[in-house]
Amino acid sequence: MHKLEMCRVCTLNVVVMVILAARSIPAADWPQWGGRAPGRNMVSSETGLPDSFKPGEKSTTGPGILPETSENVRWGVKLGSFIYGNPTVIGGRVFVGTDDSILEDGGRIPKTKSGMIQCLDEATGKVLWRITTPKRSKDRLPAGALYSQQHCGTCSSPAVAGNRVYVITTACEIICLDVNGQADGNDGPFKDEGRYMAGPGKPPVEVTADDGDIIWICDLIDQLGVCPHDVASCSILVDGPFLYTTTSNGVDSPHEKCLRPDAPGFVVFEASTGRLLAKDIEDLGHEMWHCLWSPPAMGIVNGKKLVFFGGGDGFCYAFEALTEVPEKTIDLKKIWQYDCNPPHYRLRDGKPIPYYEGDKRKKYSTNKNDGTYLGPSQIISTPVFHEGRVYVTIGQDPEHGRGRGLLHCIDASKTGDVIKAGCVWMYDAIERSIGSVAITDDLLYAADLAGRIHCLDVKTGKPVWVHELKAETWSTPLVADGKIFIGTKKAFMILSAGKETKELAQISLGAPAYGTPVAANGTLFVSSQKYLWAVQKGAKLVSIDSGADKN
Repeated sequence: MHKLEMCRVCTLNVVVMVILAARSIPAADWPQWGGRAPGRNMVSSETGLPDSFKPGEKSTTGPGILPETSENVRWGVKLGSFIYGNPTVIGGRVFVGTDDSILEDGGRIPKTKSGMIQCLDEATGKVLWRITTPKRSKDRLPAGALYSQQHCGTCSSPAVAGNRVYVITTACEIICLDVNGQADGNDGPFKDEGRYMAGPGKPPVEVTADDGDIIWICDLIDQLGVCPHDVASCSILVDGPFLYTTTSNGVDSPHEKCLRPDAPGFVVFEASTGRLLAKDIEDLGHEMWHCLWSPPAMGIVNGKKLVFFGGGDGFCYAFEALTEVPEKTIDLKKIWQYDCNPPHYRLRDGKPIPYYEGDKRKKYSTNKNDGTYLGPSQIISTPVFHEGRVYVTIGQDPEHGRGRGLLHCIDASKTGDVIKAGCVWMYDAIERSIGSVAITDDLLYAADLAGRIHCLDVKTGKPVWVHELKAETWSTPLVADGKIFIGTKKAFMILSAGKETKELAQISLGAPAYGTPVAANGTLFVSSQKYLWAVQKGAKLVSIDSGADKN
């Protein structure tokens, strides 16, 4: 047998063994942000995850990774230049939002420096389908909108339920996709994927079996009157027939006011059709500082299902969840609100502290970017529901710099304005954070922008330990298999979980790791800005096609 043919046979055998090994592990998918539980607690029951791994050296002849340089990696694939959301894993497939820089120049679909949603085979990393979400042009935005970060790609983490994928695009749309893409035909009612992928004003491209299949689209700007700021980002919460999300409504270019203050900030859509079912009645736009990005969470309180989200005004809200599909759009019923900025964060000498005084980039800012600045912050993280309580951090856009933060524990059983009655404890030894918390074994783990992981007693809020990651940190800690996994601007870190911790590994990924890792089916999925890895104990990396030539 020729050496090349032997090599192909060996590679095929490895792929088959990898697939069989993956299928032998009990299924524990990660279908949406926060996993399978709607409380969004970033804790996984997976075991046997490695204490370290080597991502492998990048190939000099293509976008792949050299197999012999990796360790504990089943596959690794380059997907673009920006990955901010976490992947989701379900039904043997991995879904992830990226930008479209993987497309070849002169390819079938033009690069728009915008977003992309990609679907990979869970066992091998092979790209099954992908769909570009073209950049939204200035003439399709409200006059005065600051929406300059579309090149960052799809920041929303896909949510998967049944045979549907739900994600917010860079064009500020909610898009519903078929998990199988175009491989099983072009399902309706949306049928114009070729024109959609090409972008406005350009001739449609030919749709192939390698493309995504759009079921429906809801344009949050045209249909709801939203004015996004910087980027559109929220990871949708799926609850049966309902989709809960914030709308990315934000302020204008001068950062002075919300251009669309009456547009809804928190909404519910029908999963099957994209019809608007319910909206908040809080007039959040009139009090907003920056933008609405906080992904919602859900939990049962006193026998009722509540949904929680963080506002751009610094308040955490609880609404009664829908129990049936209304015939017409209704207003959500508010159960409580909680101000996450106590008076000394909002007021100085009895006067309101300007929000953007805390933005280090402003000429008038007094923020020295050393973590000591005290002023108001909004909620960008997810309020996590756990055993009757809601845990939420405050922070600002990382570009605004460091500053004093707060971590709150809220009694979810209260009603009305619960700033006093609902406060179980506050932890003020944390800086601004855009990450959520992870809770297990009576311990809470939270990371701040400065690069520290705080471990607290979840019942009292008393600190157990603080570990310096020594790099800016945007992501949420994932706790699984007695370990803490978290990405930073400089490295991917693995620590031991528990009342005493030690650093197990510091792994260079070649680019910042802003997204949160996930664990599913015996595998840890880790992303940098450019690559996604499937990390598995004892695995040998299989050479795979990055999928760059699909388009």
